[in-house]
Amino acid sequence: MEAMTTHHKALEINMDSSRYGSFAEIGAGQEVARWFFRVGGAAGTIAKTISAYDKKVSDAIYGTNQRYVSSGRLLAMLEREYDLNLKRLDQERGGETSFFAFADTVSAQNYLGTADCHGWMGIRFQAHPRSPASQIILHARMLDRDALVQHEALGILGVNLVYGASRLSDRPKIFLASLLDNLARGRIEIDSVEFSGDAFENVDPRLISLFLVELGLSKAAMLSAEGEVRRPSEVLYKRPVILQRGRFRPPTKVHGDIQRRTIDRFSADPNVDADRIVSLLEIRLTELRETTGEIVEDFLDRISALTAGNQSVLLSDSPEYYIAVDYLAHFGAKQIAMPIGITDFIDLLNEDRYVNLPGQVLETAGRLFGLGVRLYVYPGLDPKSGQRIDLASFDFPASVSKLLDYLVDQDFVRPLDGVSDSELRFRSDDVLAMLSSGDQGWESHVEPEVGEAIKSGGLFGYKA
Repeated sequence: MEAMTTHHKALEINMDSSRYGSFAEIGAGQEVARWFFRVGGAAGTIAKTISAYDKKVSDAIYGTNQRYVSSGRLLAMLEREYDLNLKRLDQERGGETSFFAFADTVSAQNYLGTADCHGWMGIRFQAHPRSPASQIILHARMLDRDALVQHEALGILGVNLVYGASRLSDRPKIFLASLLDNLARGRIEIDSVEFSGDAFENVDPRLISLFLVELGLSKAAMLSAEGEVRRPSEVLYKRPVILQRGRFRPPTKVHGDIQRRTIDRFSADPNVDADRIVSLLEIRLTELRETTGEIVEDFLDRISALTAGNQSVLLSDSPEYYIAVDYLAHFGAKQIAMPIGITDFIDLLNEDRYVNLPGQVLETAGRLFGLGVRLYVYPGLDPKSGQRIDLASFDFPASVSKLLDYLVDQDFVRPLDGVSDSELRFRSDDVLAMLSSGDQGWESHVEPEVGEAIKSGGLFGYKA
């Protein structure tokens, strides 16, 4: 179905006499409110517009905040403007009107072209007259280079948000897909969306993260060890990060051992602030699609198992390591460590993998290690011989051996010790097969808390 134009969305809201509210915008003009004015009939929708550009004026209205383009400032704006609407208008027209407050606080491109172009946008609204408030807030990155073009994109996104809250709040996936209506790919990236309040009691934030990546709104999404949405811009900024990529279907004792050993080695580095390390396990959307046709159920099972083991999760659509690193660095990650199994490391240095890159394996190495990434290589078993192999014992091809020697000498690649050969033999697929067949031996190959989550939640098809 072809998306409605921005003009028609704004006009339809203006013609809806049951919805009435205010617009508060800081940065990038008042592009959202402007749409509702220019299509006509704005008196039916807009109670007030405000743009508190000056910092002292903004502080006087919304309170002090260390960062003006932040979720804290956005929430202060939404709370004040929404409460004012109720205080001033509810007695007169609250019986037939659903009130709302829209707000955004944005850093658009500056004159020197050096700005971090991003912003927070949200709406607090009543789904029905005098119903409790519901809320949607999102964080967006503006990818256009020109400031005026960024303003235009922001205005369209804001109209899509207001329209979606009014018409699509009961269908979250359709709502998310509509956020980029009338915006070409590559103009806006949305890395977090949070739903709360009366209208969204049954919305699972884990699925919202999945939909963001699946629909192409973002390259990745983050969930805490409690299964809550995390904002990459606020979690990763100037912090050291450990990212383990894997299948985790289910997460095994080996996965846990890899992460613990990497944390120990990474923390021992005097240049790393050990107390600020962010530990993440990454699930790739491409792997989800290849593994099962039931993406939603399988994704939720993996998340439940990982969070039971107190692990935070990154869901990404990044097939290559250097793309995942670009994402972390984009949000200001200070130092990045990536544990990797020896067989995956061998594949990483396989020249045939990069025939479509102009610089081939050297380009991959440059994009990875040019950002200061460190790879911690974990031992494994040779799939043909079954013998244990590690960074020192494997005979790498001559074409990459000198490159590897250099990376090891410069401490970009470091070895890890590992568990016994008997435990290395059990990969995720083996444990899943045991679990599916009713072989109770599967429990000895996962952490106790993960095993309890699998049994209590019936994860991965488990049946008592």
